[in-house]
Amino acid sequence: MFSFFSKNSGKPLEEGLQKTRESFFSRIGKAVAGKSTVDDEVLDNLEELLVSSDVGIHTTLKIIERINLRVAREKYLGTADLDRILREEIAGLLLENPVNTQAVPPKPYVMLVVGVNGVGKTTTIGKLASRFKAEGRQVLLGAADTFRAAAVDQLKTWGSRIGVPVIARGQDTDPSAVAYDAVAEGINTGADIVIIDTAGRLHTKVNLMNELSKIRRVIQKLIPDAPHEVLLVLDGSTGQNAVVQAREFTKATDVTALAITKLD
Repeated sequence: MFSFFSKNSGKPLEEGLQKTRESFFSRIGKAVAGKSTVDDEVLDNLEELLVSSDVGIHTTLKIIERINLRVAREKYLGTADLDRILREEIAGLLLENPVNTQAVPPKPYVMLVVGVNGVGKTTTIGKLASRFKAEGRQVLLGAADTFRAAAVDQLKTWGSRIGVPVIARGQDTDPSAVAYDAVAEGINTGADIVIIDTAGRLHTKVNLMNELSKIRRVIQKLIPDAPHEVLLVLDGSTGQNAVVQAREFTKATDVTALAITKLD
Protein backbone atom coordinates (compact mmCIF):
# COMPACT_ATOMS: atom_id res chain seq x y z
CA MET A 1 0.00 0.00 0.00
CA PHE A 2 1.22 3.48 -0.80
CA SER A 3 0.30 6.08 1.81
CA PHE A 4 -0.79 9.45 0.44
CA PHE A 5 -1.53 10.92 3.85
CA SER A 6 0.55 13.67 5.44
CA LYS A 7 1.98 13.31 8.93
CA ASN A 8 -0.27 15.95 10.46
CA SER A 9 -3.51 14.28 9.35
CA GLY A 10 -4.20 12.77 12.80
CA LYS A 11 -5.33 15.89 14.65
CA PRO A 12 -9.03 15.86 13.60
CA LEU A 13 -9.14 12.11 14.38
CA GLU A 14 -7.68 12.72 17.84
CA GLU A 15 -10.26 15.42 18.52
CA GLY A 16 -13.10 13.23 17.27
CA LEU A 17 -12.09 10.39 19.59
CA GLN A 18 -11.70 12.58 22.69
CA LYS A 19 -15.00 11.55 24.29
CA THR A 20 -14.35 7.84 23.69
CA ARG A 21 -10.80 8.11 25.00
CA GLU A 22 -11.82 9.94 28.15
CA SER A 23 -14.63 7.45 28.82
CA PHE A 24 -12.34 4.44 28.38
CA PHE A 25 -9.56 5.69 30.61
CA SER A 26 -11.99 6.88 33.28
CA ARG A 27 -13.29 3.31 33.41
CA ILE A 28 -9.73 2.10 33.93
CA GLY A 29 -9.47 4.51 36.85
CA LYS A 30 -12.56 2.96 38.43
CA ALA A 31 -11.23 -0.56 37.79
CA VAL A 32 -8.04 0.11 39.78
CA ALA A 33 -9.55 2.35 42.46
CA GLY A 34 -7.97 1.72 45.85
CA LYS A 35 -5.05 -0.24 44.37
CA SER A 36 -1.44 0.92 44.44
CA THR A 37 0.23 -1.87 42.46
CA VAL A 38 -0.63 -3.79 39.30
CA ASP A 39 -1.51 -7.19 40.78
CA ASP A 40 -3.63 -10.12 39.60
CA GLU A 41 -6.87 -8.44 40.66
CA VAL A 42 -6.03 -5.30 38.68
CA LEU A 43 -5.18 -7.39 35.61
CA ASP A 44 -8.45 -9.33 35.98
CA ASN A 45 -10.38 -6.04 36.16
CA LEU A 46 -8.50 -4.71 33.15
CA GLU A 47 -9.21 -7.88 31.17
CA GLU A 48 -12.92 -7.60 31.95
CA LEU A 49 -12.88 -3.93 30.92
CA LEU A 50 -11.18 -4.64 27.58
CA VAL A 51 -13.56 -7.47 26.74
CA SER A 52 -16.63 -5.40 27.68
CA SER A 53 -15.24 -2.59 25.47
CA ASP A 54 -15.35 -5.04 22.53
CA VAL A 55 -11.59 -5.22 22.10
CA GLY A 56 -11.95 -8.95 21.46
CA ILE A 57 -10.80 -11.98 23.45
CA HIS A 58 -7.68 -12.74 21.41
CA THR A 59 -6.38 -9.16 21.46
CA THR A 60 -7.31 -8.70 25.12
CA LEU A 61 -5.34 -11.78 26.16
CA LYS A 62 -2.33 -10.53 24.18
CA ILE A 63 -2.48 -7.15 25.92
CA ILE A 64 -2.84 -8.70 29.39
CA GLU A 65 0.07 -11.07 28.68
CA ARG A 66 2.30 -8.19 27.62
CA ILE A 67 1.40 -6.12 30.69
CA ASN A 68 1.99 -9.15 32.89
CA LEU A 69 5.49 -9.48 31.45
CA ARG A 70 6.13 -5.77 32.06
CA VAL A 71 5.03 -6.13 35.68
CA ALA A 72 7.31 -9.13 36.19
CA ARG A 73 10.24 -7.39 34.53
CA GLU A 74 9.89 -3.94 36.10
CA LYS A 75 8.61 -5.29 39.47
CA TYR A 76 7.37 -2.07 41.05
CA LEU A 77 4.82 -0.82 38.57
CA GLY A 78 1.98 1.08 40.19
CA THR A 79 -1.56 1.63 38.96
CA ALA A 80 -0.61 5.22 38.16
CA ASP A 81 1.55 3.79 35.36
CA LEU A 82 -1.23 1.66 33.90
CA ASP A 83 -2.51 4.21 31.34
CA ARG A 84 0.99 4.69 29.94
CA ILE A 85 1.78 0.97 29.90
CA LEU A 86 -1.51 0.15 28.17
CA ARG A 87 -0.88 2.73 25.45
CA GLU A 88 2.67 1.43 24.91
CA GLU A 89 1.64 -2.21 24.69
CA ILE A 90 -1.25 -1.54 22.30
CA ALA A 91 1.11 0.51 20.12
CA GLY A 92 3.58 -2.39 20.28
CA LEU A 93 0.92 -4.79 19.03
CA LEU A 94 0.16 -2.53 16.07
CA LEU A 95 3.84 -2.30 15.18
CA GLU A 96 4.01 -6.09 14.90
CA ASN A 97 2.19 -5.67 11.57
CA PRO A 98 4.23 -3.08 9.67
CA VAL A 99 2.84 -1.58 6.46
CA ASN A 100 4.92 -2.03 3.35
CA THR A 101 4.96 1.21 1.39
CA GLN A 102 6.07 1.85 -2.17
CA ALA A 103 8.59 4.64 -2.68
CA VAL A 104 6.96 5.68 -5.95
CA PRO A 105 3.31 4.79 -6.64
CA PRO A 106 2.30 3.43 -10.04
CA LYS A 107 0.35 5.71 -12.36
CA PRO A 108 -2.56 5.54 -12.33
CA TYR A 109 -2.77 4.25 -8.77
CA VAL A 110 -6.01 2.27 -8.70
CA MET A 111 -8.05 2.10 -5.51
CA LEU A 112 -11.04 -0.22 -5.19
CA VAL A 113 -13.36 0.75 -2.33
CA VAL A 114 -15.49 -2.01 -0.80
CA GLY A 115 -17.69 -2.65 2.24
CA VAL A 116 -21.17 -3.52 3.47
CA ASN A 117 -24.21 -1.29 3.02
CA GLY A 118 -24.37 2.01 4.86
CA VAL A 119 -20.79 2.30 6.14
CA GLY A 120 -20.04 5.48 4.17
CA LYS A 121 -18.02 4.28 1.17
CA THR A 122 -19.12 7.00 -1.24
CA THR A 123 -18.61 9.78 1.31
CA THR A 124 -15.17 8.38 2.15
CA ILE A 125 -14.30 8.40 -1.56
CA GLY A 126 -15.38 12.04 -1.84
CA LYS A 127 -13.20 13.02 1.10
CA LEU A 128 -10.21 11.10 -0.25
CA ALA A 129 -10.60 12.61 -3.72
CA SER A 130 -10.85 16.10 -2.26
CA ARG A 131 -7.70 15.58 -0.23
CA PHE A 132 -5.73 14.11 -3.11
CA LYS A 133 -6.75 16.94 -5.44
CA ALA A 134 -5.78 19.53 -2.83
CA GLU A 135 -2.33 17.92 -2.80
CA GLY A 136 -2.04 18.51 -6.56
CA ARG A 137 -2.88 15.04 -7.81
CA GLN A 138 -5.10 14.34 -10.81
CA VAL A 139 -7.99 12.17 -9.59
CA LEU A 140 -10.67 10.25 -11.46
CA LEU A 141 -13.67 8.44 -9.93
CA GLY A 142 -15.48 5.34 -11.20
CA ALA A 143 -19.17 4.93 -10.27
CA ALA A 144 -19.32 1.13 -10.14
CA ASP A 145 -22.03 1.11 -7.47
CA THR A 146 -24.72 0.54 -10.07
CA PHE A 147 -27.13 -1.22 -7.71
CA ARG A 148 -28.11 1.32 -5.03
CA ALA A 149 -30.61 3.93 -6.13
CA ALA A 150 -28.95 7.36 -6.51
CA ALA A 151 -25.45 5.98 -5.78
CA VAL A 152 -24.17 7.12 -9.17
CA ASP A 153 -25.75 10.55 -8.70
CA GLN A 154 -24.21 10.81 -5.23
CA LEU A 155 -20.73 10.18 -6.60
CA LYS A 156 -21.35 12.62 -9.46
CA THR A 157 -22.36 15.24 -6.90
CA TRP A 158 -19.10 14.71 -5.05
CA GLY A 159 -17.17 14.92 -8.33
CA SER A 160 -18.90 18.17 -9.29
CA ARG A 161 -18.36 19.65 -5.83
CA ILE A 162 -14.61 19.05 -5.81
CA GLY A 163 -13.96 19.32 -9.55
CA VAL A 164 -13.07 15.68 -10.23
CA PRO A 165 -14.34 13.73 -13.30
CA VAL A 166 -16.61 10.73 -12.75
CA ILE A 167 -16.92 7.79 -15.15
CA ALA A 168 -20.42 6.31 -15.02
CA ARG A 169 -22.88 4.23 -17.05
CA GLY A 170 -25.92 4.75 -14.84
CA GLN A 171 -27.87 2.43 -12.57
CA ASP A 172 -28.33 -1.32 -13.19
CA THR A 173 -25.37 -1.58 -15.57
CA ASP A 174 -22.42 -3.96 -15.27
CA PRO A 175 -20.13 -2.67 -12.48
CA SER A 176 -17.12 -4.46 -14.00
CA ALA A 177 -17.60 -2.53 -17.25
CA VAL A 178 -17.67 0.77 -15.31
CA ALA A 179 -14.49 -0.18 -13.47
CA TYR A 180 -12.82 -1.06 -16.78
CA ASP A 181 -13.89 2.26 -18.34
CA ALA A 182 -12.62 4.21 -15.34
CA VAL A 183 -9.18 2.61 -15.40
CA ALA A 184 -8.95 2.97 -19.19
CA GLU A 185 -9.83 6.67 -18.90
CA GLY A 186 -7.28 7.06 -16.11
CA ILE A 187 -4.59 5.61 -18.36
CA ASN A 188 -5.61 7.75 -21.34
CA THR A 189 -5.75 11.02 -19.37
CA GLY A 190 -2.65 10.43 -17.27
CA ALA A 191 -4.55 10.45 -13.98
CA ASP A 192 -2.52 9.93 -10.82
CA ILE A 193 -5.27 8.13 -8.92
CA VAL A 194 -8.40 6.24 -9.98
CA ILE A 195 -10.86 5.50 -7.16
CA ILE A 196 -13.62 3.01 -7.91
CA ASP A 197 -16.81 2.94 -5.85
CA THR A 198 -18.61 -0.41 -5.49
CA ALA A 199 -22.04 -1.43 -4.28
CA GLY A 200 -22.46 -2.23 -0.61
CA ARG A 201 -22.87 -5.92 -0.02
CA LEU A 202 -23.23 -8.23 2.93
CA HIS A 203 -20.11 -10.33 3.37
CA THR A 204 -22.36 -13.41 3.66
CA LYS A 205 -23.70 -13.05 0.10
CA VAL A 206 -21.42 -15.28 -2.00
CA ASN A 207 -22.60 -14.08 -5.44
CA LEU A 208 -22.05 -10.42 -4.58
CA MET A 209 -18.62 -11.15 -3.12
CA ASN A 210 -17.73 -13.02 -6.32
CA GLU A 211 -18.72 -9.89 -8.24
CA LEU A 212 -15.87 -8.04 -6.49
CA SER A 213 -13.46 -10.71 -7.65
CA LYS A 214 -14.74 -10.20 -11.21
CA ILE A 215 -14.19 -6.43 -11.00
CA ARG A 216 -10.62 -7.11 -9.91
CA ARG A 217 -10.00 -9.48 -12.83
CA VAL A 218 -11.44 -7.01 -15.36
CA ILE A 219 -9.22 -4.19 -14.07
CA GLN A 220 -6.19 -6.47 -14.40
CA LYS A 221 -6.79 -6.77 -18.14
CA LEU A 222 -5.57 -3.16 -18.35
CA ILE A 223 -3.07 -3.10 -15.45
CA PRO A 224 -1.94 -6.58 -14.35
CA ASP A 225 -1.05 -5.59 -10.77
CA ALA A 226 -4.17 -3.44 -10.19
CA PRO A 227 -5.99 -2.60 -8.05
CA HIS A 228 -2.98 -1.35 -6.12
CA GLU A 229 -5.12 -0.77 -3.05
CA VAL A 230 -8.37 -2.37 -1.92
CA LEU A 231 -9.84 -0.11 0.74
CA LEU A 232 -12.36 -1.75 3.04
CA VAL A 233 -14.63 0.78 4.74
CA LEU A 234 -15.89 -0.32 8.17
CA ASP A 235 -18.41 1.24 10.52
CA GLY A 236 -16.60 2.07 13.77
CA SER A 237 -19.66 1.18 15.84
CA THR A 238 -19.84 -2.37 14.43
CA GLY A 239 -17.50 -3.89 17.03
CA GLN A 240 -16.10 -7.38 16.57
CA ASN A 241 -18.28 -8.02 13.51
CA ALA A 242 -15.88 -5.72 11.68
CA VAL A 243 -13.21 -8.43 12.07
CA VAL A 244 -15.51 -10.93 10.37
CA GLN A 245 -16.22 -8.47 7.57
CA ALA A 246 -12.51 -7.83 7.05
CA ARG A 247 -11.79 -11.56 6.88
CA GLU A 248 -14.54 -12.29 4.33
CA PHE A 249 -13.83 -9.29 2.09
CA THR A 250 -10.13 -10.18 2.08
CA LYS A 251 -10.99 -13.62 0.72
CA ALA A 252 -12.76 -12.00 -2.23
CA THR A 253 -10.61 -8.96 -2.95
CA ASP A 254 -7.30 -9.05 -1.04
CA VAL A 255 -8.01 -6.07 1.22
CA THR A 256 -4.88 -3.94 1.74
CA ALA A 257 -6.19 -0.98 3.75
CA LEU A 258 -9.01 0.00 6.11
CA ALA A 259 -11.03 3.17 6.58
CA ILE A 260 -12.98 3.33 9.84
CA THR A 261 -16.01 5.66 9.77
CA LYS A 262 -18.30 6.97 12.53
CA LEU A 263 -15.56 6.78 15.18
CA ASP A 264 -17.04 9.76 16.96
